Amino acid sequence: MAQPFQESIYKLIVETSTNLPADVREAIQEARKKEDAGTRSALSLSTIADNIRMAECNVSPICQDTGMPTFIVHTPVGVNQMELRKQIIEAVAQATKDSKLRTNSVDSLTGANSGDNIGPGTPVIHFEQWENSQIEVKLILKGGGCENKNIQYSLPTELEGLGKAGRDLDGIRKCIMHAVYQAQGQGCSAGFIGVGIGGDRTSGYELAKHQLFRAVDDVNPHEDLRKLEEYVMENANKLGIGTMGFGGQVSLLGCKVGVMNRLPASFFVSVAYNCWAFRRQGVLIDPQSGEITKWVYRRGDELPMSKDEPTEAAPAAEAQPERREIVLQTPISEEQIRQLRVGDVVIINGPMHTGRDALHKYLMDHDSPIDLNGAVIYHCGPVMAKDEQGGWVVKAAGPTTSIREEPYQGDIIKKFGIRAVIGKGGMGAKTLKALQEHGAVYLNAIGGAAQYYAECFKQVEGVDFLEFGIPEAMWHLQTEGFAAIVTMDSHGNSLHADVENDSRTKLAQFKDPVFV
Repeated sequence: MAQPFQESIYKLIVETSTNLPADVREAIQEARKKEDAGTRSALSLSTIADNIRMAECNVSPICQDTGMPTFIVHTPVGVNQMELRKQIIEAVAQATKDSKLRTNSVDSLTGANSGDNIGPGTPVIHFEQWENSQIEVKLILKGGGCENKNIQYSLPTELEGLGKAGRDLDGIRKCIMHAVYQAQGQGCSAGFIGVGIGGDRTSGYELAKHQLFRAVDDVNPHEDLRKLEEYVMENANKLGIGTMGFGGQVSLLGCKVGVMNRLPASFFVSVAYNCWAFRRQGVLIDPQSGEITKWVYRRGDELPMSKDEPTEAAPAAEAQPERREIVLQTPISEEQIRQLRVGDVVIINGPMHTGRDALHKYLMDHDSPIDLNGAVIYHCGPVMAKDEQGGWVVKAAGPTTSIREEPYQGDIIKKFGIRAVIGKGGMGAKTLKALQEHGAVYLNAIGGAAQYYAECFKQVEGVDFLEFGIPEAMWHLQTEGFAAIVTMDSHGNSLHADVENDSRTKLAQFKDPVFV
């Protein structure tokens, strides 16, 4: 069975990485109907729909951050789990080699990338026995941006905007609402959350992540938890966070809650936040043949994404300012940057350079290998592959969460004369001050839209610091038609700060008890 089983796991990995299941697609389609037409959030959802179609057609990763591959395996009694583990690891390595997964396994002490997603603790594989005669393998690919927005509460506690959260159902409600609020656009909203009530610190998070394996449209059999899920889905979308944190009607696409016993002295509420690119799938496998007999979740091709914005979308509740579209050729001058305002759509042509955590840390104390005066830095860890001639090709290239670079970004803008920084989720006060003082802007790209943006990169001009690993290397890309929105300008304005302040005000309306 070994080789057929490995091939079945490979098929599962490819399907999970490249083709969102039908229940997730339905949730995104419903969000498009609810969002105000013509707004930034509505346009972002349209881009997301385009990206889902492109990933399916190209059989390429929906998002460049293919996350930590996490497998839940149920086996009949008598199946050799050690052999299955070997085959799963081989399938992960092959999928990485074939650019269906990004090289995401990094040594925590040295920062060295294994290059094949294999290493201590990666991939994550959990085995359980069951009475079914078939093997079930479920996989979730949860990226680092949304993983960083996971949060765990120890009750009782004080929550910003919500006051005291006690050791009861109402305290749990407040924690979940706060979890949605604190994610803002950094978790690639609109997202999905799994909630684990009880357990210890470890098992609570595990329970929360297990909730993400439930179908989006299922109904919780526990009456109190059903009511809690319904409450959160109705009210979290009143926070006004919106897609990518741009503001809007839809901030959450799904909420699933589970409960387990706890110690008398501990009361944890653990929340696993997942981005809109909710990549999880599962298969049943015949233990004799190793072949797939059934897909656990409806596959994406059962629900093609509609190409045009749904006609049911409501008109914008408030008049939207006329959207300006400005085309810029790199390198960019300070004069051009000073003319931009929050809300402008910028189309970039010319050279662009990727840079993430390792590069930013390096540039603080070293010179850049290329002239960055007037340049654009893209917070992106792409999926790259070699073509038949041995040249590099961009396979997936969406933005990473920018806030991680907040300790460095302002200093690097000043040091090198960078004019534009592209990422997702926005940045903080230090970066905003540097944009204002040195004449630069922050551009928000659509998180997860890795295929949409990969098409903008027409040629790979070169690469530096490949020793950092493919995601952390500095890629030099020839760009054409790369569109992003100015969300932090050189005049001290930040859409992210405005949306966060507004959602904090709205959060306060949920302070009073609901479940008593």
